[in-house]
Amino acid sequence: MSEPTQPKGSDDPAQVAAFEARIARGETIEPKDWMPERYRRQLVRMMSQHAHSEVVGMLPEGNWITRAPSLRRKISLLAKVQDEAGHGLYIYCGTETLGVDRAELIDQLLAGTAKYSSIFNYPTLTWADMGAIGWLVDGAAIVNQTMLAHASFGPYARAMVRICKEENFHKRQGYEIMATLAAGTPAQKAMAQDALDRWWWPSLMMFGPSDKESPNSAELLRWKIKQKGNDELRQRFVNLTVPQAAAIGLHIPDPLLTLDKETGDWEFGPIDWNEFMQVISGNGPCNRERLAARRKAHADGAWVRDAAVAHAAKDAARSAA
Repeated sequence: MSEPTQPKGSDDPAQVAAFEARIARGETIEPKDWMPERYRRQLVRMMSQHAHSEVVGMLPEGNWITRAPSLRRKISLLAKVQDEAGHGLYIYCGTETLGVDRAELIDQLLAGTAKYSSIFNYPTLTWADMGAIGWLVDGAAIVNQTMLAHASFGPYARAMVRICKEENFHKRQGYEIMATLAAGTPAQKAMAQDALDRWWWPSLMMFGPSDKESPNSAELLRWKIKQKGNDELRQRFVNLTVPQAAAIGLHIPDPLLTLDKETGDWEFGPIDWNEFMQVISGNGPCNRERLAARRKAHADGAWVRDAAVAHAAKDAARSAA
């Protein structure tokens, strides 16, 4: 691990009070600023999970690039997967400003000790899944990441500005796929509905447990790393998505879904948090498959990393001479 960019110290009460005052004033915290060790650790935990999710998130879609139904769809999906690789890189770079080497974080991912979003451990069975992921998964990500663009930690917030722009493209791409299928043959519409049925509940789980059950929400909100809680963000996603499904003739797979006319919120049924815990514990449909694919890719790319190191050493020697 590289040296931290700010002194850890012993979290002197006076420094903590000054830090809390800065947060209360809405100031942005930069890597060289003093910060409580707990704040730094929460950022590393949250940002590394986010970066891992972007990297693993390439896998459910990558195997559909060659099977996309047209050249236009292939190009769009390839661009999306490439964007996700870039998103992971941005966020890994952000964690390095906190004194953590990305190699250490990647090692944790490959060892199976790091967490990433549970949604990427579900299989992509049909072309319609590419639409559902873009519309629902990236749509949920936008709701969450738009809020993170105002996070108190500067590098994370700035990374989110660019990432959100690209995620909006991904969502539109996914929604277009679903709309096209829903307006197609009965079999195509059934394929779109099946994908919505399978991805709806995992998409709601993406926001994490209820704030009452989350061990981190209160602290993240107090430090303004997050601006809104899991439940509020999940509700916003539901409110945005239900009308979108209706507009293309698809129905949300929730018999308890009802509109509260007073609040304007769509009330939805209970989420199966047992399933969520199973997936994040490594027992989802594709957990082992996803990690095996990442390990193979890492091993296959060893020669590239070795070549880059050798090239850098040659450059350094040439400059010294």
